[in-house]
Order: sequence, then C-alpha cells, then structure tokens
Amino acid sequence: MLRVTEVVEREMMPNAQHTSNYMNKTDASSIPLEEIDVSKPALYRQDTWRPLFQRLRHEAPVHYQAESDVGPFWSVSSYEMVMAVDTNHSVFSSEEGGIGIIDPKPIDEERLTPTFIQMDEPKHGEQRKTVSPAVSPQNLKELEPLIRERASNILDNLPVNETFDWVDKVSIELTASMLATLFDFPQDKRRDLIRWSDLATAQPGISENFDVQARKEGLLECASVFYELWQKRSVQEPKPDLISMLAHGEATKDLAEHPLRMLGNILLLIVGGNDTTRNSISGGVLALNQFPDEYLKLTNNWNLIPNMVSEMIRWQSPVIHMRRTALKDVELDGKHIRKGDKVVMWYLSGNRDETIFPDADRLIIDRPNARRHLAFGFGIHRCMGNRLAEMQLRVLWEEIMKRFKHVEVVGETERISSNFIRGIGKLPVRVHPY
Repeated sequence: MLRVTEVVEREMMPNAQHTSNYMNKTDASSIPLEEIDVSKPALYRQDTWRPLFQRLRHEAPVHYQAESDVGPFWSVSSYEMVMAVDTNHSVFSSEEGGIGIIDPKPIDEERLTPTFIQMDEPKHGEQRKTVSPAVSPQNLKELEPLIRERASNILDNLPVNETFDWVDKVSIELTASMLATLFDFPQDKRRDLIRWSDLATAQPGISENFDVQARKEGLLECASVFYELWQKRSVQEPKPDLISMLAHGEATKDLAEHPLRMLGNILLLIVGGNDTTRNSISGGVLALNQFPDEYLKLTNNWNLIPNMVSEMIRWQSPVIHMRRTALKDVELDGKHIRKGDKVVMWYLSGNRDETIFPDADRLIIDRPNARRHLAFGFGIHRCMGNRLAEMQLRVLWEEIMKRFKHVEVVGETERISSNFIRGIGKLPVRVHPY
C-alpha cells in the first residue's frame, strides 16, 4: 500500500528538528496557520493530531504547506474535499507521483512500473480485475466458516486472568492466518507475511529501529519465496489464490519477467490485507475501553456488531493519508493548485469531520452513517478487500462476545511512528470470561 516496489535503501531522512517544540504547542490556535504541518510522524505516535486537523477543517480545508521534511504539499482535510479529490482521477493522479507523501525514488535507471494502486486508468482497472475475484461475494461466503474457525481457535487459546499483548496474540494472528489462506501460503510460516509487510511500510528516519540492510534482505527474501511460488503455479491448473490469479491473469502473467515489479504487486496485496484489519482489530478494543458506555451498548445488543465494525474502521482510520499529483492546474475550494503539485488526502481527518459525523471523536457503535467513512477510499481506488476486512472484524467480534464479557485494556498503548499507517504496536489487555 506504500511505495512497495522499493527494495533498497532510499535516501530519505526526514529532519526531526523542532518536532519536539512543535509538539509541545498543545494549543493548535497558537501555531500560525501557514506553519501547521500534519506530516510529522510524531503527531501520530503521540496521538496529538486532532486539534491541528480540526483547525485545518474549519479554517483551511485545502491548505498549502510550503516547507516540510517531505517537501511542499497541499493538505486536503475535510470530508467534502477528500471526496472531491479521490473521485476525480482524471485530474488527480496516483501514477504520476505515487500514493505516499514521501516522494518515491527509483532504485535504478529504469523507473519501475507501479503497482495497480499506483496506476491510473485504463491500466489500473486491467490489473485490479485480475485479482478481484479472490474477494468476490461468493468467495467471501466460502471463507467465512474458515475465518470463524480460526478466530475461535485464537480466542480459545488466550490466557485468562493474566496480561498479554492483544496485538500479538489476536490482531496479528488472525490477519496472518487469513493472508496465508488468500495466498495459499504455508500456515506455519504465516508470520513471515506480517514481517515482510512491516518491512515494506517502514520509513527511514521515521520508523523505529529502521535497519536499511535488514529491510533490503527481508524484502529480497520475500521476492525469492514468491518468485518460486509464482513459477510453480504458473504451470499448474489455476486455483483461487492470489498468486495463481496473478500468474495466469492476462494483464499480470508477465510480471515474473520483472521480479521487482512482481514483488511490488505482491507486497501491495500483503500490506493491504495486513494494515487495515490488524489495526482495526486493535483499535476497536481500545475504542470500546475509551468509551465504556458503547461497550455496555454492545453487551446489551450484539446485533449492533456489523454497524460497529464500520464505526471502528472510521474511528481508527488505519490508512492516515493517500497522495495524488495534479495533472493540470485546477481550482479546489478557491485555492489554485498547479500542475505537478502534491495533493494529500487526509482520510483520518475526513473521518473526523463534524459536519458529516457529529461528535466525530467518539466511537458511537450505532452511528447511523458509519458506513460513509473514508477509510477505504472512494472512486476507482476504493480498497478491493474492504468486504473481507469487514467480515473478519464482524466474525471476530461475534466470537469475542460469545466468550468474554470484557476485553480490558490494562496498560499504555504503544503506537507506531508513521504518517501513513495509523498502527498500534502493543496493546496490553486482560480478558474476562462470563
């Protein structure tokens, strides 16, 4: 979901100077509007982003940041403006400059062909339709019993009356298991998929303990493993797994001739299947603990689970932003955006827009319009696996409620340092059976 075609070190080291002083200005009104920079990863690690985005939505929903560690960019922060950009792919390109606020850099003289999330039409649609059958309604219907079985096994083996990390034992376990199923990947090596996903989304100068060499070696290992799988499945009868679909798809079968491009598309699917589900599972537990009245509401009415899932995804907003590049000069909310400008849609802010979601900072599990959230994007790039993510969360919470009267957060939440993925690294909990 990030610039996943990169498998070597990028010379991108954001300057952390003045970040601490900036973060200490808890009153967003004290910062000059032109100096508000919501690209700083510390905002998301420290969970202090709300007042800055609120001010931007109210005063400058289309806001130009002339100087930042990631260069100049436009911030689009209101629900209406995010929708305007996300649905106008003829003006705002995914292919021209990538989808992340950090500008991608080619690793050799040949600019790598982007993954389909980094493509404009018609190429985007041609590649997307190759793998979309994996998450068709019929496939999801067949997957649901397997998801329920695996969720049940995970929950039945949780330690009772002792503290453990919910992220490790539940969020990662369920996500890794389902990714392995979708790729027909060995279940005993399922955690490799999570490791490779984390390496793909790591950012130099931002991610903690970032190791250039370890990242390179890990992603090359991923490339080698999937290249071997690709070669085997390309000569076998097609099966309903993602690798077989890519290896036999008319628009993607030649990817194996370009290993880095193949790796990019595979990592796109791994990251896409990892981050939304994994962080929404963790974020949902955290949100219910922050709003105990909503937990009580759930306890009294399990039928709210499907709507609650949408609300959890809105509240967590696992993907913080997506970037587009203007293909021509354009007016947006009275601001003049020039051809080539970087335009960043802050999904996290759009999902907290009070004009669309009253009392938006609260989790409200029966919120009437929860499904209107922006977390999956809109337009041609709407997340292909959104229904799968929703189903995994629904099934998990159905099984949680059968077993536990309370999943209690008992320690500090550890968030990752990223302006792209709103990730939770650790969440200490205790489960209380009925």
